[in-house]
Amino acid sequence: MAVSSTFSGAKLERLLINSCSSPSASSLRACSLSHQQMKAFSKPNRGRKALAQRTGGVRCEVAQSDAINEGEKMDPSKASALSALEQLKTSAADRYTKERSSIVVIGLSVHTAPVEMREKLAIPEAEWPRAIAELCGLNHIEEAAVLSTCNRMEIYVVALSQHRGVKEVTEWMSKTSGIPVSEICEHRFLLYNKDATQHIFEVSAGLDSLVLGEGQILAQVKQVVKVGQGVVGFGRNISGLFKHAITVGKRVRTETNIAAGAVSVSSAAVELALMKLPESSHATARMLVIGAGKMGKLVIKHLVAKGCTKMVVVNRSEEKVAAIHEEMQGVEIIYRPLTDMLACSAEADVVFTSTASETPLFLKEHVKDLPPVSSEVGGLRLFVDISVPRNVGSCVSDVEGACLYNVDDLKEVVAANKEDRLRKAMEAQAIIAEESKQFEAWRDSLETVPTIKKLRAYAERIRVAELEKCLSKMGEDIPKKTRRAVDDLSRGIVNKLLHGPMQHLRCDGSDDRTLSETLENMHALNRMFGLESDISLFEQKIRAKVEQSQKYGL
Repeated sequence: MAVSSTFSGAKLERLLINSCSSPSASSLRACSLSHQQMKAFSKPNRGRKALAQRTGGVRCEVAQSDAINEGEKMDPSKASALSALEQLKTSAADRYTKERSSIVVIGLSVHTAPVEMREKLAIPEAEWPRAIAELCGLNHIEEAAVLSTCNRMEIYVVALSQHRGVKEVTEWMSKTSGIPVSEICEHRFLLYNKDATQHIFEVSAGLDSLVLGEGQILAQVKQVVKVGQGVVGFGRNISGLFKHAITVGKRVRTETNIAAGAVSVSSAAVELALMKLPESSHATARMLVIGAGKMGKLVIKHLVAKGCTKMVVVNRSEEKVAAIHEEMQGVEIIYRPLTDMLACSAEADVVFTSTASETPLFLKEHVKDLPPVSSEVGGLRLFVDISVPRNVGSCVSDVEGACLYNVDDLKEVVAANKEDRLRKAMEAQAIIAEESKQFEAWRDSLETVPTIKKLRAYAERIRVAELEKCLSKMGEDIPKKTRRAVDDLSRGIVNKLLHGPMQHLRCDGSDDRTLSETLENMHALNRMFGLESDISLFEQKIRAKVEQSQKYGL
């Protein structure tokens, strides 16, 4: 039975199981082989039982493998099968152990993709755990996170294979959004390892935002960590990356003051509206804000900062509007329920929309019958939509007397504010470079963790065995104090002997030791003590993928 090493663990397992279900003589021989293969994916006892239960037909015999372990003779055909198995295991292990798993970003942002595409790809916060589970169910994805905002949709993964991982995630994005893979590939960007690390650090610091230095993105990165807590696929590498990104975002804002004078998307929306209105009408234009969430509240704050003292706010419930009103003393904020939205729009000169609705609130038929606005405000009713997915359909721009702007139109405002913060951005890049080095050193240090654990376990087994021999020779009536002293002595000796090797297995950026030196030390210790971490690492990864496939029914 020829099996390509390009099969994933879950697919290979299914292939082996299928071969066992046929009663032919050839399949019986293959079944014997497949049992040996399955030992690479699961613990011996549990794997045998599970395999026998799943086949339901011919049962895979384990006597041959037990006989092999005891050194009994094998016939040539079985020896040949075992040799083929070892080649299979080695080739498959090479696929995962020659280079470590990669951190990959597959993303589309305001810089690379239009809002029409981003809104189809957008994933609501409540759906992030489900998305992580589905992504980690893919054959080559170990960990995942989703960062979905009005300006970006980015998938962060730890992939066993860069090429296959990107392919699987892109196909998943296509399936969930309905956008063809070719179209996603045209607008996406791909970043790997150090570049991916630098990117999320720049995002968190506000350097990749439409509005340089804006603060809202840091809160959104924090939310990724908050939502990811307890989600199985939000693993050590990805959670460590996002937590470090939060540290970087805070540090950049503290040390460079890049956020000083910076505008958020909400304030840019207010700036844009005022740029389009005649200056004489700034104080008298009738403002309507639809949505009183985080973005809507910021719109209200910026309107107040620009001198607006009266506005209407439409929202599902009155509580949020009342809380904002309480906070904004001296400003007249009139609450209206969502059912009054069209009536309120008829009396407004500028309509800001910022709700989480996944369907448009305004279409052409809703706007075409609204009464015209005064020539004092330019004769055009402005719709400023900062929601993704959009709250106002693009067809509204076809209505005479209406003018529509969305988040992609804010670039005009951003250009006027950007020049001022470029110097601070350069200072921020120096911080990011330093923090990126620290994160990479931390991630590099994870490579040696399995060897450290195995070396400690190996030494502990020897210590315990020799301690028991010693204590048995000393007799049963030795005092507890003496027993404890001998135990402490053995521990002290082992710890002192292990101190040197352990120091040379760590590469955390605190000394001049390079990663290559550390990995050489790791391989040397594996050989000297027979720890053989490579194949076991392969087994762990494949077993994890098999368990994920079974859990999510893939």
